[in-house]
Parts: sequence; structure tokens; C-alpha cells
Amino acid sequence: MLRKLKLLGAGLLLALAIPAGAEAKTFYWISHGSPADPVWTYFLAGATQWAKDTGNTVNTSFHSGDVPSQQEAVRTAIAAKADGIVTSSPDPGSLVEVAKEANAAKIPIINFNTPDPSASFDAYVGGNNVVFGTHWAQYLVDKGLVKSGDFVWMPVEVPGATYGVQEEEGIASVLKPLGITWEVTDATLDQAEIITRMSDYLTANRQKIKAIIGLGDLVTGSIKRVFD
Repeated sequence: MLRKLKLLGAGLLLALAIPAGAEAKTFYWISHGSPADPVWTYFLAGATQWAKDTGNTVNTSFHSGDVPSQQEAVRTAIAAKADGIVTSSPDPGSLVEVAKEANAAKIPIINFNTPDPSASFDAYVGGNNVVFGTHWAQYLVDKGLVKSGDFVWMPVEVPGATYGVQEEEGIASVLKPLGITWEVTDATLDQAEIITRMSDYLTANRQKIKAIIGLGDLVTGSIKRVFD
């Protein structure tokens, strides 16, 4: 799995660079994630390895859910006349205008990890978060782990961010018709704070929680420590 993430990071930039000749080019790799998030380190490793292997330059940045900061990063890449931009989508619709600006400047802009069909990206590379959410919820139902009237807790690092919104959409399509309720809670991007908040919520609501669906990798990676 980790090798696949590294290859995905490299593949994104390869897709932009295929038409390039021998002249080195400059690309911008922009993430809504946190540099402390272990999953993002694998995406980053693929991008930096590709730069090393090809002799091209890849300028990378993390924005930790800060939408204005990420928008500014895309505009900086456009102003610098980047040869290509790859970016995740922090919130639905948040990159619509900057994607148009990249289009107008004739700079290829590829969306990865978190899709946003409302923006005019040249391509999307990644999975379908709505489908992921649907499968998670359906698993709980199929295995008899939740039923009508039950409650599911869904912690997430950044409420309102694209990945969680889309995953919740898929989950809701399964749980809502069955009369199963849920709550999405803010865990933040700070590992220590995540554990504290999740532990407090679990302590206060343990009796009603029938299942937990972590909407991001930092919260799912913290589950064992929360129960410990």
C-alpha cells in the first residue's frame, strides 16, 4: 500500500511531464494535509523521488486545512509560470476560481486525493470518497454491527473538508434509510489533541456509540490509543 502511494505521487507529476523534452521544468505539488500526517509523507516521497530521478524541480507545500493559504499557493504557482500544478481539494468548491485562473494561463492543473468535479481541473487522480463511505457503512450493516435506532460516531480532522464531506455523503446513503443516526466531531490535526478529544467524547458517550467510522487517517490511527 505504501509503495502504491509513493508511485501515485510520482505518477501525478509524470502525467504532467510526458510532453516535456530534455529541458528541466518546474512543478508545484500542493496538499491540504498536514506535514505531520504520516500518509501524506508517502505522497510527498513519490513527488520528491520523481524530481530526483528526472532532474525536474518540484516545489511542495502543506496547508493543514487552511483554504486561503492553499488558494494563494496555487496563485503563486500560476504567477511563477509553473509548468504544471498538482493539488488536493481542501473544501468542495474552494479551488474553482484558481483552477479557472490556471486554465486561462494554460498551465495544466491536476486534482489528486480529494476530488472536486465543480472545479475545472484537467484530470483527477485518486479514489472516490463517496464510494469509500458507502462501503464502510454497508460493511457495518451487512455484518450486523449496526441496526435501526443505533448511533455511529464519526471523528474527522477537519470538519467541512472535502474528504470527510464526501465520505459522510456515502455513509448517509446507507445509514439514513435504516434510521441509524450519527455525529461528525472535530478532532483537529494535532495528534495529542486528537487523542484527548476522542477520549473525552468516548468517555461521555460510550453507552450510545454502537460503531465508530474514522473519516481520516489520523483519527483512525489514534483509535487504539484512545481505547487504551
